[in-house]
Amino acid sequence: MRPLLITDCDEVLLHMVRHFRTWLDEHHAIDFAIGAGDFATSMTRRDGGGAIPQAEMWSLLGGFFPAEMSRQTLVPHAAEALQAIATQAEIVILTNLLDECRLPRVEQLAAFGIAHRVVCNQGGKGPAVAALLAEHGDVDGPPVAVFVDDIAGHHESVARHAPGVHRLHLIADAELAAAMPAAPFAHARIDDWREALPWIQARFAGGAPAAA
Repeated sequence: MRPLLITDCDEVLLHMVRHFRTWLDEHHAIDFAIGAGDFATSMTRRDGGGAIPQAEMWSLLGGFFPAEMSRQTLVPHAAEALQAIATQAEIVILTNLLDECRLPRVEQLAAFGIAHRVVCNQGGKGPAVAALLAEHGDVDGPPVAVFVDDIAGHHESVARHAPGVHRLHLIADAELAAAMPAAPFAHARIDDWREALPWIQARFAGGAPAAA
């Protein structure tokens, strides 16, 4: 049974927030302060209008995905790291997008030379990670697994639903990373794939689940 890497996409494999900020500026006259809070509170209308409610924030994100996904760029060293990991482990990309965005995400990643299974999810990722462990396990139990994500809440969700998974907090955007503290439910915080790769490989080589 091969180990399993379950990795997020946006701000882990592909840059997103910087391109979302540019799109809001160009098409909606909205300024976006990276790292200033959640997405809604990070947005400011340049016409002096009122606060942006959560419903409008989700609508704006819906306008970016999938229509503007072509703006996104590859995180440095991410593709090379996945290529190395694929020689010893299975890889699943677990992305919090609506199901209709799965094919655009697959095509987007393929354009960067990343061709692994993509699973769309909504909400906390813990249940989805637990389901993937069951799917990839055998009579001896689940595989040794590593979960990589930029959002602290997903690490907490995975810690609750799949506590044996090694959890790596990685934020690829330097501006966002500087504003975000380490996720308390992650086992490590590494924001560069050149350093993340040996950490992940060491977890696989150890052959044991993480301490709960």
